[in-house]
Amino acid sequence: MSLKTTYSSLNAFITRDSSEIRELMHPAQHAETLGVSAQSLAEARVVSGAKTQLHRHNQSEELYHVTAGNGIMTLADDSFPVQVGDTVCIKPGTAHCIENTADDDLVILCCCSPAYSDSDTELL
Repeated sequence: MSLKTTYSSLNAFITRDSSEIRELMHPAQHAETLGVSAQSLAEARVVSGAKTQLHRHNQSEELYHVTAGNGIMTLADDSFPVQVGDTVCIKPGTAHCIENTADDDLVILCCCSPAYSDSDTELL
């Protein structure tokens, strides 16, 4: 049994907050084959000048780890710059969005526990 996914075989899609996401591992796609059950890992891309829609997840805790670009992260009433190597913890129920302030794509690894779900995404 293979215990990995291959990036080139994973399709990207647009989430409710308007970011492009590629699910690297998610129970909905990989529970049976890989045993993933309690969390998800995705790569998000935000193009230059774009901003995700303000939203919150009432159940999932998220970790954002910036792998390319830089931007402005908003958590509730606080906004701060993020750059390559930064990791942000987003607690359940916290309103958040991210804006790309660079000329290239802002790329973020997003880990969610429990796993990401559109039904747990409330647009604000």
